[in-house]
Amino acid sequence: MEVLKKALSKMVRVKTIPEDLHETSLHRCLTTLDITLLGIGHMIGAGIYVMTGTVVHDKAGPSAVISFLLAGIAALLSAMCYAEFGARIPKAGSAYSYTYVTVGEVWGFLIGWNIILEHMIGAASVARAWSGAVDAIFNQAITNGTIKVVGRMSDDRDSWLSEYPDLVATSITILAFIVIGFGAKLSVQFNSVFTILNSFVLLFIIIAGFCFASPSLWSTDGGYGGFFPFGFGGTLSGAATCFYAYIGFEGIAVASEEARDPEKSVPRATVLSMFTVTILYLLVCAALTLMIPFIDTNTSAAFPFAFDEVGAHWAKYIVAVGTLLGISTSLLGTAFSLPRSVYAMAEDGLLFRFLGYVHPRTQTPIYSVLVFGSLAALLALLFKISTLVEFVSIGTLFGYTIVSASIIILRYQPVHKCQFKLKPEDECTERSALVSSSSEQQQLQQHQQEPQQQQQQQQQHTVKEESDRQSKSEPATPAVSEKSSIIPKSKSHDDFGRLRQNLRRVPILRRFEPGDGVKSAVVLMGMFMVCLGLVVIEGAEHLQEAAWWAVCLVIVFSLLIVVTYLVIIAHEQNDAFLTFQIPFVPLLPALSMLVNIILMLSLSRLTWLRLIVWIALGLLVYFVYGIHNSKENLIAHRGYGPMVEYKGEAALPQNTITSLKEEVKELQPPRKDEGLY
Repeated sequence: MEVLKKALSKMVRVKTIPEDLHETSLHRCLTTLDITLLGIGHMIGAGIYVMTGTVVHDKAGPSAVISFLLAGIAALLSAMCYAEFGARIPKAGSAYSYTYVTVGEVWGFLIGWNIILEHMIGAASVARAWSGAVDAIFNQAITNGTIKVVGRMSDDRDSWLSEYPDLVATSITILAFIVIGFGAKLSVQFNSVFTILNSFVLLFIIIAGFCFASPSLWSTDGGYGGFFPFGFGGTLSGAATCFYAYIGFEGIAVASEEARDPEKSVPRATVLSMFTVTILYLLVCAALTLMIPFIDTNTSAAFPFAFDEVGAHWAKYIVAVGTLLGISTSLLGTAFSLPRSVYAMAEDGLLFRFLGYVHPRTQTPIYSVLVFGSLAALLALLFKISTLVEFVSIGTLFGYTIVSASIIILRYQPVHKCQFKLKPEDECTERSALVSSSSEQQQLQQHQQEPQQQQQQQQQHTVKEESDRQSKSEPATPAVSEKSSIIPKSKSHDDFGRLRQNLRRVPILRRFEPGDGVKSAVVLMGMFMVCLGLVVIEGAEHLQEAAWWAVCLVIVFSLLIVVTYLVIIAHEQNDAFLTFQIPFVPLLPALSMLVNIILMLSLSRLTWLRLIVWIALGLLVYFVYGIHNSKENLIAHRGYGPMVEYKGEAALPQNTITSLKEEVKELQPPRKDEGLY
């Protein structure tokens, strides 16, 4: 039993944040513009040129426009959570680092393990798209030539394996990782040039595409099933797959360790890139579905084929060049993020430490580039793009869900567990004064009368003793002017994570330690969201028929989610962080969790099986190597232990300082008769 408790304590231990968060072995050289273009380039390449054709043809038809919009909203919620963490913890580990600091080691490892898979498969899938675009330019000459010389690997359409070994995709993957190996600044310069050129091509696609538009393709009279040929279920399934198109914003958080001013650059770059990319997705997808019937869409090279179908053969080559530029930026962005995610885990000791070696000249994790670049090239050689894309989506959604939950947990942590610098309590007082209610103003008048009452009470010795006793047992109220308002006791730093004062007698909740009640509520809320999603998705037909049991289950699980949400907001929230904070917490992170969970449950069972196998492999690595070689474990074994302390600047109440008395005793010389000389 003791061994089990010890193992559990290791699994839930959190990462200790260093004193200087800006200290790093990597080179801090990236500006806000660099990071914004990195995020845009990472998203618009694979998202527009790869995902659009696949979602339109196989999932949603013309309603893919709504699929991209839904995925964009869900991605924006997650992106805001990443922005807050990225500004607060400017480290390359991204969601891995955020989860490790907030929730615990084993959850951090699982998120990092899935991020590695996400970037590795993402690089392979983008490389396959690059190969398909080149093949489309040369009228399938590469495919036919490879099959003729090497032969087929699989004739089964439902097989995981590609029809033929894609040597072009393998070669471009290796080339991309070679560029990444020469350093961050060179990689970002390549990305910026390609992204700007690609933007002009996208404008051409939108304008030219609408010139060939046929509105009848969206109507039921067009003969192709109207706007929802696969039903709304197909639109929702398409949205789950479309999430892959937005994973580039995570690259912004990964680049935070190489940003000059991550506290400002990360939030700004996140908002700018997400807004730009979402608008481009909607316009480009609308142009494609209005040009040709969705059943004629080419999944490998949708836009060159579409222009070829409408007779604009000259436009085909312009779009093909833009496709290569866009996919190249996406490949560079993914290749940029992969080794840095591995580096972050190796630096913490959860993966083999040689993977964290940084080359002194290029200041890049060179062994991570070599090892995982080779693995990505192997995946690009063997697997087809549809297999890769779905696997990326579920791992990404899983990571986003945990990050959103971590935001809620972090905001309700007590001060003694918070590792971040906070604003002084007097600043929090001023901010609370701006939003104080009329009842607080009445309290102000009462507190302004207290000095006069205290003077009268000091005349009586017994009253004075009672006053001193109360001042020790209750926090003192700071003095305020007529133009300000008092801060409620519940807004004190010491009350973060505790129940609000008027709820501290609730029978069950008062038993939890500060912060633990919120953490338990977040876990339960996530479980109830999974149950609700299963009922809505798996029982969609029964809900349409208004089956009583299905409706009751939806109501019950919805109410349970509301109850757990109310438990969370019953606690005092920490809003004193110095860095960027997203608004409407816990509402926005909770919505992000719900949307991400529903999108995950919309993916196929086979995709879930692959995720379970990958997680099982990751847990094997963790329990065999990571849990024993973790930096936190080594520190603990040396006898120091992870030191978590409050580093804020909150001032002590004035009466606490004045009540402290120092007793000075004169140093007496030793007596001679004691034999001490």
